[in-house]
Amino acid sequence: MIAYQKGKILKKTDRGIILSTGNIGYFVHISSPLLETKKDSGEAEFFIHSHIREDAFDLYGFKTWSELNFFKDLISINGVGPKLAMEIFNLPIEKIKSAIINEDTDFICEIRGIGQKTSKRIVLELKSKIEKENIENLDASYNKEFKNLNSDAIEALSRLGYDRKQIAQTIRTMPKDITKAEEIITYFLKNI
Repeated sequence: MIAYQKGKILKKTDRGIILSTGNIGYFVHISSPLLETKKDSGEAEFFIHSHIREDAFDLYGFKTWSELNFFKDLISINGVGPKLAMEIFNLPIEKIKSAIINEDTDFICEIRGIGQKTSKRIVLELKSKIEKENIENLDASYNKEFKNLNSDAIEALSRLGYDRKQIAQTIRTMPKDITKAEEIITYFLKNI
């Protein structure tokens, strides 16, 4: 299975590009927004999903590993194949994920080929995965952003019952000159 491709763009079409790698041209299906960022020639690289059937071997390309995983989550849903998943990718991914978290099935139904039943199934099967991913991203962002802050202050606020998300959102607006534990706690309590 092909998982990654890097090569020269030979031709763009309305659904993807032909990518030359090692004297072989592969057609890679990519979303319209990603296609718009590519020039008619030059180098390109993609994380690839290989979709193999008895009558076809299709490649779907994505800019990031995260996008590829979201695509795989989508096609794991009954009634959502790769072509329909690419239609979903023609909209901003964050808007789609937000609609799933907020159970906005009407917004999802606006995508060509998705009815109310499929929309509900997408929400049902992906909402918890996306929420978990968002929490993990927040934790990673929190750890990176606050690793240099006074850990005693962060620990004290956590013990007071404030969650990491709330601490992160408030402290993000804190002036850089506040570094002592007491100052951090005072700032947080005044600004929550």
